Amino acid sequence: MARLGGFLATGLRDVTRDPAALDSSGWWAVVAGDDGPPLCARFADVRPAPPPAAVPGRWRGPRRDAWTSSLDRAAYTAGVARVREHIAAGTVYQVNLCRVLSAPLPAGDDPDIDALTALLAQAHPARYAGTVRLPAHGVEIATASPELFLSRQGALVESGPIKGTARTADAFLPKDRAENVMIADLVRNDLGRVCAPGSVTVPGLCVPEPYPGLVHLVSTVAGRLAPGSDWPALMDAAFPPGSVTGAPKSSALRVIQELETAPRGPYCGAVGWVDADRGTAALAVAIRTFWIDRAAGAPVLRFGAGAGITWDSDPAGEWAETELKAARLLAIASRPGATGPGDRPGGHRDEKREREPSWG
Repeated sequence: MARLGGFLATGLRDVTRDPAALDSSGWWAVVAGDDGPPLCARFADVRPAPPPAAVPGRWRGPRRDAWTSSLDRAAYTAGVARVREHIAAGTVYQVNLCRVLSAPLPAGDDPDIDALTALLAQAHPARYAGTVRLPAHGVEIATASPELFLSRQGALVESGPIKGTARTADAFLPKDRAENVMIADLVRNDLGRVCAPGSVTVPGLCVPEPYPGLVHLVSTVAGRLAPGSDWPALMDAAFPPGSVTGAPKSSALRVIQELETAPRGPYCGAVGWVDADRGTAALAVAIRTFWIDRAAGAPVLRFGAGAGITWDSDPAGEWAETELKAARLLAIASRPGATGPGDRPGGHRDEKREREPSWG
């Protein structure tokens, strides 16, 4: 099943990794990550549906003290310093450095990721919230993403990159605006590869948008697809999203591969829907996103958090930004009352099970 864009989709018909299918017919759920071409699932029954209601006890999350991080504070801040070395050398201008947080789910349960979506809808509503649950295909995702990767209305395409995060609108630094402008320009160039010449515009630049617990800077980049620009061409031009890679994108991806110690999975990819019959779509950047990983047998809940690194970045400040992004959502997903001595909601430990010194 998929719950996206105000619709509930059931009755799975087709699953493919070929994005050309999105130009055919029907309603498709799409999940794209770092594991290859996007997974596209077509459903037979699609109907409007409100967000799911949270049912007490339906979701049993991990212990609050069970979260571990692929990069601890020392490794993450060292990574920020290394990105700054790359910037000084002229390799990159900006890199989004991420870490993956993981916690085992309770033994004996068969977790339903849509139940976590219900909790998120209640406690952390988001514009692009939803579920994609296809366990036979290795996909169980609950997202509370605030960020638009790509929307389509016929030939009109739009992206809404987010760069810049603060607790309040008056707490943004000059670095935040510079980073946003840089990535908006990157997205403009990406869309320019498949849009008609002169059609790409930036109708909104560095607009503050409030969300639960924080404020983002959001820009809007729009264009009109050139004749012949199909979904494979659009995905090839725009994926992975520039806001979660860096600039130049190809160089940033090489730095990410050097510094990040865990695969991102669907995190920082795209999740959303395509209505091929109506020529409409909305794909979100898969941030503020949980996924269940069953590769090792026992289910593990994973969540990603990252920050955009520029020359003006302060390593401790960038670490604090990842904590800010993670704390509220980890608290929602974790079991109330299932804490260790001295544990606090949203806290987590590094991969060596050492206590983190900060909690966001």
